Amino acid sequence: MEQYQNPVINSDFPDPDIIRVGDAYYMASTTMYLMPGGDILRSRDLVHWEFLCHVFSQLEDNPAHCLEDGQQIYGLGMWAPSLRFHKGTFYLTFACNDTHKSLLFLAQDPAGPWRWVEMGGFFYDSSLFFDDDDRVYIVHGNTTLRITELETETWGTRPGGLDRVIVEDKPGQRLGYEGSHLYKRNGKYYLFTCHMPAGSKYLKTEDCFLADSLTGPFRGKNILDDNMGYRDFGVAQGGMVDTPEGDWYAFMFQDRGPLGRAPVVMPMTFDEEGFPVLGDHGRVPRTVSPVRTDGVPACAPLNGDDDFRYAPDADGIVRLAPFWQFSHNPDPEGWSVTARPGALRLTTRRTSPNLILARNTLTQRCVGPACAAWVTLDGTGLQEGDFAGICAYQGCYGAIALTKRSGAYYLVMMGRPADNDTIEGDGDFGRLPTEYEAVPAPGPVVTLCADADFSREPDTARFSYRGADGAWEPLGVSHRLHYKVDLFIGCRFGLFCYSTLQPGGTADFLDFHYQGPQS
Repeated sequence: MEQYQNPVINSDFPDPDIIRVGDAYYMASTTMYLMPGGDILRSRDLVHWEFLCHVFSQLEDNPAHCLEDGQQIYGLGMWAPSLRFHKGTFYLTFACNDTHKSLLFLAQDPAGPWRWVEMGGFFYDSSLFFDDDDRVYIVHGNTTLRITELETETWGTRPGGLDRVIVEDKPGQRLGYEGSHLYKRNGKYYLFTCHMPAGSKYLKTEDCFLADSLTGPFRGKNILDDNMGYRDFGVAQGGMVDTPEGDWYAFMFQDRGPLGRAPVVMPMTFDEEGFPVLGDHGRVPRTVSPVRTDGVPACAPLNGDDDFRYAPDADGIVRLAPFWQFSHNPDPEGWSVTARPGALRLTTRRTSPNLILARNTLTQRCVGPACAAWVTLDGTGLQEGDFAGICAYQGCYGAIALTKRSGAYYLVMMGRPADNDTIEGDGDFGRLPTEYEAVPAPGPVVTLCADADFSREPDTARFSYRGADGAWEPLGVSHRLHYKVDLFIGCRFGLFCYSTLQPGGTADFLDFHYQGPQS
């Protein structure tokens, strides 16, 4: 049987939660401040995945969610979804760490539409759970994990219902227990949770706790402590899912540096006490076989080219390919694919000091171990002090841009170098980029390329443009990429346009091409 490498998706899909309904598997993933958000993926074999839908187009309509008035929600927004199916209804719940709300979405069809309910409480890193008697619970918290019974009118705490601490981490942990996933199997309750042992720098591990009842004691042990030989980054934070044939699989994610957090899948059995035994005696297999090979339809790719030829749907809404997401809520007056058919037009409607604070940056995930993207840019509509181009989008971004100076066009390679090698960012989102090289542009129409390499440390991005002879001409430096919790996402390719002097400039992007590792 054909084998596939772990991670099965070598891209940034953090905090995966997987369920099976019939012969289909569905995955929800954290999308934070990227819109539309709440990604739901579908698979028939746990190895090949495709986009099914985005659950929401936005979460809030306020200055922070819209990158206005110097406000932003970088590192915040939607965290750690819990996806469940119960008696014909799909449920998705998650915490929003900027508004301190927990939201619940419900649908009869996982492709949508999804109905939104604000829950009557804040449940951090939660796991929704429907017991056999239809009573509903949620496990939540960090370091101290609680189980709270819910009532379904307000989706808040049920008066007089169960509300107790079930697990407490040892003191002194850098990352206490979190990322809960609760299940029931053969009459036993299984609680998966990750943490970071004392003294560890980045290595997350996974524990599992068993109980015979929700009111009784949960006894636990470590079930996974493995970095797959990759930079001392552990595989953790996930749960379990079964196949129609009754086999069990575990799913987690692994931190992969600037690439982000990538989903991992592995076979799972149970020992004589009922505890999960993951992979090969507690080790993550480097390769995994699909759980099904017969009659599996091909999956649409998770990344792709785009000619930007779109038409409004029956509701008059233009929906981009699902692999595209804007940073924060897009300004609908600032982007269009209909003003010039075959082009994404970005129009600046205010000034910005850099692309991190620019609205309508359109992004697509990078893929490991290496990938590239290139696009033709028509900058005829740029004004003095405007920048438009393609970037490796993260806190320590790098970019190649077309700009206009004293009436002439220039190509600039610029970036935001890291101030240190820690995972914490400096928080200064208004910092001006460093300009590494600028050369006269051949004209207002240029083809720009970004290459990202995650195959070895340090992870890097390089930038180039197509010269008059058609060959790629490198520009600037090899830019070092870093994963930091300021933006808290893996690296993405981004198309951007912003004005530093006056709003009103436009840039048209045409013929976007994406090259993954197997392209």
